Order: sequence, then C-alpha cells, then structure tokens
Amino acid sequence: MKYAYFAAGCFWCVTPVFRDAPGVVSCVSGYSGGSEENPHYEDVKSQKTGHRETVRVTYDESVIGWGSLFDLFLDSVDPFDGGGQYIDRGHSYTLAVYYVREEERNYAEKALSALEKESGKTPAVALEPFVSFYEAEEYHQDYDLKNPEAFRRELLESGRLSPGDPTGEEP
Repeated sequence: MKYAYFAAGCFWCVTPVFRDAPGVVSCVSGYSGGSEENPHYEDVKSQKTGHRETVRVTYDESVIGWGSLFDLFLDSVDPFDGGGQYIDRGHSYTLAVYYVREEERNYAEKALSALEKESGKTPAVALEPFVSFYEAEEYHQDYDLKNPEAFRRELLESGRLSPGDPTGEEP
C-alpha cells in the first residue's frame, strides 16, 4: 500500500472523492504542513498552527496510480483560489500536495504547468515535501457517512455542489 497526502480545502468535502475511487483502501482526515505536534481542529481552523486540513489516501498502486489521485484532487478543487476553497477561507483551507517521492512532485509540476498554459492563470497549489500527518479528531472521520444530511447541506452552502446537480437533490 502507498500513501498520498492532499490539502484540498475542507477535508469533509473531499473525503468521498478519494474514498470512493477504485483502488483506494482508506481516506483519513487530518492535518499537515505545520510545525506543532498533534494540532487540534479549533487551533488549525483558527489559523494558529500553520497546518492545512489534509486527507491521507491509502491506495493500492496496482489498481490506481498517484497521478490518477492527483487528477481527482485537481478535479475536486478550484486550483486558482489562493485564499482557501469555496466558503472556507484562510491558510488551513489552501491547496497543497505533500509529495513523498520525487516522481510525485515531478508529475504535479508538469500537470500544474500544463494547467497554467491552458488557462493562462497560475494555479495556487503548494508542492511541499511530506513531513508529518496528524489524524483529525474522530468526529471528522467519514463525516459524510455519519452525517449525510449535514454533509449535503455543507456541500450546497459551500458552493461545491449546486442545487440543480443530481447529487444535490433530496434522496
């Protein structure tokens, strides 16, 4: 098994994007990028620790590659928003890829360069070497499964999902 680390704004909102992909074994919400050990949600959210909300994706490389996970990441965010994602603002909601291997960094650099060339805009995605990951509190794990109605409201209110989207309709 391999690990990938993506800061994609609100970790609640992107967990199902990764978790539901073939070859993904698990997706855990947590924090990366700051220097404080064992940060707590309120401190991270209050921009006190330098961490970003991050997901750790455990995946089977024989089924899905890191590049495909990176592509899922890019498809689930606004890569040009440097102030956060959707209604979630501040450093803790900014985009980052924490690469473990140089080939991951190389893939991301090439993809972001191609996106810049295609769009004429500079992506606001930090590429940083992986240092540490701290699991978020239990109530953040699989939030969408534990709280489906509240999760749906979060997607709608954040702007990640429009009311006309079939997945945004009442079940």
